[in-house]
Amino acid sequence: MEPAKIGAGLTILTPVFNDWEVLVQMLRALDQSLGQRGITAEVLVVDDGSTLTPRNGVDRTPFHHISRVEVLHLRRNLGHQRAIAIGLAFVHAERPCEAVVVMDADGQDRPSDVPDLVRKFHEEGGRKIVFAARFRRSESLFFRFCYHTYRGLHKVLTGVSVRVGNFSIVPFWALNSLVVVSELWNHYSAAVFKSKLPCTTIATQRGTRLTGSSRMNFFALLLHGMSALSVYGDVIGVRLLVAASTLLTAISGGLIASMLLRPGEAGLAMILAGILLFLTFQVAVVSSILVFSVLSGRANLTFLPIRDYRYFIADVTKAFPFTNHE
Repeated sequence: MEPAKIGAGLTILTPVFNDWEVLVQMLRALDQSLGQRGITAEVLVVDDGSTLTPRNGVDRTPFHHISRVEVLHLRRNLGHQRAIAIGLAFVHAERPCEAVVVMDADGQDRPSDVPDLVRKFHEEGGRKIVFAARFRRSESLFFRFCYHTYRGLHKVLTGVSVRVGNFSIVPFWALNSLVVVSELWNHYSAAVFKSKLPCTTIATQRGTRLTGSSRMNFFALLLHGMSALSVYGDVIGVRLLVAASTLLTAISGGLIASMLLRPGEAGLAMILAGILLFLTFQVAVVSSILVFSVLSGRANLTFLPIRDYRYFIADVTKAFPFTNHE
């Protein structure tokens, strides 16, 4: 099968909040990259409750290899991850295709890497979700420090190494599973890994924003990281419970041993051990509550993409009503 045949069934999903100017620049670069590999695609822009409208009329932008651009208007701003969840559910229900590329609209997911994702998708026979793994980042030193700290914490708490973001290509058959994964509402890539769908990666470099400044700051990164960790709430709770129980046992044993072997030299050591014992007990209690809360919550699905996505859609418009200006 040639890449062009895959591209004929390719949909590119990108969420946008007010960034219409940078969206047009990204689509122009994407159109050029697709053309270099003879790929055609449709684009679904998820308008995440934007408060601004395009100034220059994006519907007049000529493309040659993007056959259609639709805008899925949401009723309110939901955030990047939830906009992706609704977009994927919409594609599954109303825009069947062969594969979906999920990418940012600001250029940090480089349009030139999309053909490589398609190529890897083809090499895997369409059997795996392919993520773009970043081997080099372009942010500030402080941002990279925070990101690597988050990666280490994520690995310790969940046992899963973080190497990818949203940039990926998803075979349409995988959407049948993803649209019933409630964790998709919180974090796309974490939900994919939690669902245990087959995945692979390709090495890419993080691009730079095409215009303006990035909105990903420390607080946005913190919220994004917490959203990813929330998907693994049960795993984190169990790991914390085991660690706290182990430490609790060790401290209790050490305290008892010190009292028996050196009853006259306990003093300050016993006081410190008692405080540590109390704090560790608190961690164990909180971990137990977290585990049981997550497990009991499994019976109450707060959001199911396949069922609930329609409530958030206000309208669907065709932004670029033309095909193949060649």
